[in-house]
Amino acid sequence: MNSTMVAVVLMLFALVGLTLYVVGIYNNLVRLSNNINKAWANIEVMLKQRHDELPKLVEVCNSYMAHERDTLEAITQARSAYAKTTSIDEKTKAENRITSALGRLFAVAENYPDLKANQEFLHVQQRISALENTIADRRELYNDSVNLYNIRIAQIPDTLVATQLSYKSRPLLEVPPAEKQDVQLAFANRARKA
Repeated sequence: MNSTMVAVVLMLFALVGLTLYVVGIYNNLVRLSNNINKAWANIEVMLKQRHDELPKLVEVCNSYMAHERDTLEAITQARSAYAKTTSIDEKTKAENRITSALGRLFAVAENYPDLKANQEFLHVQQRISALENTIADRRELYNDSVNLYNIRIAQIPDTLVATQLSYKSRPLLEVPPAEKQDVQLAFANRARKA
């Protein structure tokens, strides 16, 4: 074999190796991107279940909380606003409004002993609380997926492929500042038993 033939064969092996390497990077980026989409779809399944529980909660509370119309309307408006959203960022903001409204509703419910004793209210409240926990877990999984993706598209050599394919970093789901504030607790003065 002459040296030209050896050089051509080596260049072909190098080209095939480089192509396979780039294809591997591309496939990993596609997998990571699809994992983000799947994680968000899983969040939306839980959000749908929570949205289905909200009318039941409002209905139960209506008869007890005649003076709390603003709180009940905030839940209904936030739920309607979610239906009009399209992007993940908009959906997240709408969901944060629902979470905030639910927090206010459950806090106000403390002032209504008959409501707190109502079995239907307790059932719906427990169901929504369980859904909230699952949503929190799924948001964590979503953020993990986004973080892995964002790291990969920023690292060399993946960034070279990601840039060519116009892959952009994706935002993490964040807790709104209002939910990070300390909750003010007020305890009634109770006589201690001796």
